[in-house]
Amino acid sequence: MAETLTTLKTRRSCRAYKPEHIEEEKLNAILEAGTYAATGMGRQSPIILVVKDPEIRAKLTRLNAAVLGMDIDPFYGAPELLVVLANKEIPTYLCDGSLVLGNMMNAAADLGVASCWIHRAKEEFESEEGKAILKQLGIEGDYEGIGNLILGYAAKPAGPAAPRKPNYIYTV
Repeated sequence: MAETLTTLKTRRSCRAYKPEHIEEEKLNAILEAGTYAATGMGRQSPIILVVKDPEIRAKLTRLNAAVLGMDIDPFYGAPELLVVLANKEIPTYLCDGSLVLGNMMNAAADLGVASCWIHRAKEEFESEEGKAILKQLGIEGDYEGIGNLILGYAAKPAGPAAPRKPNYIYTV
């Protein structure tokens, strides 16, 4: 348990990456961790897209930046991009997808891989272009983008954790 707590306490969001891809074995382990996230009633509403196609990645980059109203790379040049979507027909879909992202971020940290949850996946896949991407991939159903997860090796060391706020925990 001490190793788990150390991983949880030392994981940080990374916004500067080295260009090299992570090893396939590590990527597969991170993905597997996502599939073991708790989901409401075990329904497993989320799906994970592993974006390797440069054209699709470019579209998602453009869609995400457009939501921000900025011409930037919202994925910070990270070499790996995962997208978690979840089936809106399942009442717990948003929490389910969030837990998948959390599991993958913590698994990545445990494996020495940096990560950052990038928001705006909801808007990406609500757009006509986002819906067309899902259709092109053969993904059917009422899926909502929960989050993008970027992965890679950090270009610089992570900083310390912010102090925990007072009154974080209440005992009744």
